[in-house]
Amino acid sequence: MKHPDLFRQSAVVDLERQSLSALDRLRPLLIERGKQGLIRRGHGDLHLGNIAVLGEEPVAFDALEFDPVIASGDLLYDLAFLLMDFVAFGRDAAANQVLNGYYAAARRATDYDGIATLPFFMSLRAAIRAMAAASRLDVTKEAVARSAQHYFDLALKLLAPSKPKVLGIGGLSGTGKSLLARSLAPFLAPVPGALVLRSDVERKALHGVPAHERLPPQAYRTEVSESIYRTIIDQAARLARAGHSAIVDAVFAKPEERTAVERSAAAAGVEFRGLFLTADLTTRLQRIGERAPDASDADAEVARKQEEFPTGAVTWRHIDASGSHAQTLATARAAIM
Repeated sequence: MKHPDLFRQSAVVDLERQSLSALDRLRPLLIERGKQGLIRRGHGDLHLGNIAVLGEEPVAFDALEFDPVIASGDLLYDLAFLLMDFVAFGRDAAANQVLNGYYAAARRATDYDGIATLPFFMSLRAAIRAMAAASRLDVTKEAVARSAQHYFDLALKLLAPSKPKVLGIGGLSGTGKSLLARSLAPFLAPVPGALVLRSDVERKALHGVPAHERLPPQAYRTEVSESIYRTIIDQAARLARAGHSAIVDAVFAKPEERTAVERSAAAAGVEFRGLFLTADLTTRLQRIGERAPDASDADAEVARKQEEFPTGAVTWRHIDASGSHAQTLATARAAIM
């Protein structure tokens, strides 16, 4: 490194200590993931500087093709470079979208446990970027020095302890649950935010159909819905035990459904917050009518029937979702932070 004084020696020692501590703690999990086939040859250098948008599609280039060993690693370690770089550029929402997209596509229960590695992996990637920037540092290029310091500080920040939580978002169709869940996710610890577990998406996956394909009425039988709720609540608990936040997005009309997710979070040893969105029928019908293709099969008839649902005493924080999304988001953030 041309400028050894760029990083404070005490901070370098601290980063090394925390990194080695994290490695020791995660070693059994990393070994197990290797046994499960989750260590493979990937891109190896998947930061934003190695991705271009061509024809409105992201295209990765400049992979570490020259060395299959260096290019091989845990799948989440490859993903961590991209997530970290989004965060470094202040694009936390994009990082969260990519993370949720990866898990939606992978659909591997083992990766819910593996998410415990993500802060460590992201910190390593940030440290690598700091080292790369410092190694080409020129005393006349203050921007490069700032970049190196920024990545170094991020590497330390990503290893800082965080408090995950499970957030339940309920409400009748058309209240905006899914939009709110996606918008809140980047704000929950740890970086880059919560995974969103949506009942509509899980139901389509259970029946092996694309998210936008409409399901027949029998897919909504009581026993099927009960299975869907058990699945997403169990997934949320698994993520919480791995140290990551989860948002469970479902109607949650029945008291026993709300109680189940609350107890699951408590058993996982994390904080739970419940939000129940409300909006008048006219507003809900209008939103349902204006929806783009979506995983939800709810139509106007379903929305009207839901008005008669016996929800019982809802103890979750009621959020008036009849206004703009920005208003709903602001109210919800104040309620959970």
